[in-house]
Amino acid sequence: MSKMNNNVSEGKVRKKVTNTIVHVILAILAFIWVLPIFWVVLTSFRGEKGSYVTTFFPKTYTIDNYVKLFTDTSILNFPQMFLNTLIIAIFTCIISTTFVLSVAYCMSRMRFKMRKPFMNIAMILGLFPSFMSMIAVYYILKAINLAEGSMIRIALIIVFSAGAGVNFYVAKGFFDTIPKALDEAAIIDGATRWQIFTKITVPLSKPIIVYTILTSFMSPWLDFIFGKVICRADAQYYTVSIGLWKMLEKEYIDSWFTSFAAGAVVVSIPIAILFLLTQKFYVEGMSGSVKG
Repeated sequence: MSKMNNNVSEGKVRKKVTNTIVHVILAILAFIWVLPIFWVVLTSFRGEKGSYVTTFFPKTYTIDNYVKLFTDTSILNFPQMFLNTLIIAIFTCIISTTFVLSVAYCMSRMRFKMRKPFMNIAMILGLFPSFMSMIAVYYILKAINLAEGSMIRIALIIVFSAGAGVNFYVAKGFFDTIPKALDEAAIIDGATRWQIFTKITVPLSKPIIVYTILTSFMSPWLDFIFGKVICRADAQYYTVSIGLWKMLEKEYIDSWFTSFAAGAVVVSIPIAILFLLTQKFYVEGMSGSVKG
């Protein structure tokens, strides 16, 4: 009996030591992950100008960096860049989410010729980074007069959303977990495919819908390469990623570095808001899909 108690106590001690080590490692990793974000936030309130400083913590604090970001439009018009990006991201999010969910539902629920070859081709195409095609895409857009003036926004929306349907694999995997018996019961009751999709599949698929919305919104919001290639030197249609990059060029970095940090904080706000607004639907949808 005493030996058994000793084994139990040793097991508890070993478990406690293991948990302590794991928590210490996780705390260190969390600190490493949060430190750059913390530094950017501090820098956005720093009173000293320039990118080279001798101290980690700012000596003085000010909100002038945020004020300059939205009021000083003589060189870099950040409000216009922010508006351009918001418009592109919203339309891209709507179109891309529609494409991804539609293709994923068809691949999951329907059977037709060339289905498997199409899925294989889509998987292979997904292995290649999208920027490999940027030169070809630019010349195609230029040939149909979408790379000049106000059409640049439409061009960027097309670039970010037109091929979104290829990224259907994650959503398809989720749709596959929804019992097909629900669809069959609805068909017996006289429901159409559209009614099955909107009244049965979508309510049970809120987690993947939220995931698709977030990724579709973040893609144009964070993109730099396609925006830079298509916008070129037309600053009126720059996105925020191009604007932040311009702030780090040698002629601007001394006067705009702290505003760059402020811009980085501002850029993260819409994504944070979108996540907070959709988080409850994610949790509700997850519990609903489990019950289903």
